[in-house]
Amino acid sequence: WKKKKLQLRKVLVGSLQKQRGRETVRDEENLLMAAATVLSRLSLIPNLSSKPKLKSNRRIAPTSVSVRAQASFSDPFVLHLAESLEDSLSASSSLPLQRIRESSAETLLSTPWPSRKDEPFRFTDTSFIRYSQIEPVSTHQRNSEFLDNLSETQFPNAVIIDGFVSNLTIGPSDLPKGVYFGSFAGLPDELTNRVSEFIGNFDSGDLFWSINGMGAPDLTVIYVPEGCKVETPIYLRYFSGETGDRESKRLPVSNPRVFVLVEEGGEIGIVEEFVGKEEQGFYWTNPVFEVVVQKNGKVKHSYLQKESMASAHIKWTFVRQEAESEYELVEVSTGGKLGRHNLHVQQLGPDTFTELTTFHMCVNEQTLDLHSRIVLDHPRGSTRQLHKCIVAHSSGQAVFDGNVRVNKFAQQTDAGQLTRSLLLKPRATVNIKPNLQIIADDVKCSHGAAISDLEEDQLFYFQARGIDLETARRALISSFGSEVIEKFPNREIRDQARNHVKCLL
Repeated sequence: WKKKKLQLRKVLVGSLQKQRGRETVRDEENLLMAAATVLSRLSLIPNLSSKPKLKSNRRIAPTSVSVRAQASFSDPFVLHLAESLEDSLSASSSLPLQRIRESSAETLLSTPWPSRKDEPFRFTDTSFIRYSQIEPVSTHQRNSEFLDNLSETQFPNAVIIDGFVSNLTIGPSDLPKGVYFGSFAGLPDELTNRVSEFIGNFDSGDLFWSINGMGAPDLTVIYVPEGCKVETPIYLRYFSGETGDRESKRLPVSNPRVFVLVEEGGEIGIVEEFVGKEEQGFYWTNPVFEVVVQKNGKVKHSYLQKESMASAHIKWTFVRQEAESEYELVEVSTGGKLGRHNLHVQQLGPDTFTELTTFHMCVNEQTLDLHSRIVLDHPRGSTRQLHKCIVAHSSGQAVFDGNVRVNKFAQQTDAGQLTRSLLLKPRATVNIKPNLQIIADDVKCSHGAAISDLEEDQLFYFQARGIDLETARRALISSFGSEVIEKFPNREIRDQARNHVKCLL
């Protein structure tokens, strides 16, 4: 039955619809509980035996439950998408991936598609995806012909096409002894149980997190053993091999999933680059990137999002840091008709350091969204967050929702958050929501926000030295994002990001 959850539920709904005119229970509470009981018997949702018992002592047959009660448990569109994702995958998969799929299937049964009425999506309209004909990508698209669109790099790298590792240029000599990179199925036996301990133990995210869990075709693993320092970063290059049709609204969706485990004292740099097959390619990339950094470990994470201007890109990054660990993220995002990054960090030990530096730029009719959340639970935690964005199109929109939560025992916390935005066209929009939730009483926390066009004093400074207005504006706009770009730890990545931004401007 576990393999046929959604099919069984579909049969159940059909049976309930046929019985719509023959309701035997009128009480609304009884209707809801009866539907919950039926679903729980099929193992589709958690057991609800802790709920109050039904007022009626009559035995209620599943066919007597009204279809009105079912609406509170499911969204037909989400269920149809989940079924299509399940049908597209092979039955054989690793145990952790199967566990993730089962957990995601249960979540999808009770999670509706988000709307503007939901607070996390108040400024982010996802109807572009909702009203497309979503189809899982075909597994046969993993061909080498797509690799021609990628630029050369000196780093050992792996190309992930539609969620599958398709080209791996990392050899044994490129990585220190004990470091593993590849599919979970290829893990050595001595590492399988160790990595499995952490997979699937993250707090649940939103609907898109569960869609990835349901549709991820493979699980890519990066493992760094205790005390190992990887000098050369691992370069992950994501590529959407299958594109749809804007006229028919056929939207292929891919769900790449990567898990990183850095043992105590380990260090590694990871670069993620998302690129599209063509400038107006129509597709949806829905990746998940999970990181566990153990005591005194360090991860430097670089993330470049350069998807097609007609695509959707919704990414989840979930990080768990143990005591005295460090996690640094540098992000430049410029692509996608809809681009959203959900970034959650949990500090699970004292003396932990987190730094998030991000730059978003809208040069088209785009929505680029960053939703970040940092949770501090232990003493002497430190966080730094800088977010910058440029909106250079009258129909462009940028969104920033940054939450830093300092809980009761996170004393002597040092947390700073700053967001700055440039609006270069009339009717360009930025919605920002910096948010500090402080429960501890011995902290040093600050946040700031600024939204404006270029300052007249700065332009006058250039003009007074013989530089014309247009050149002055170009120089100031280009330099606005350089503070973020210079944070990339590798020169090649810095140059690539800088040239890409200049090209768009």
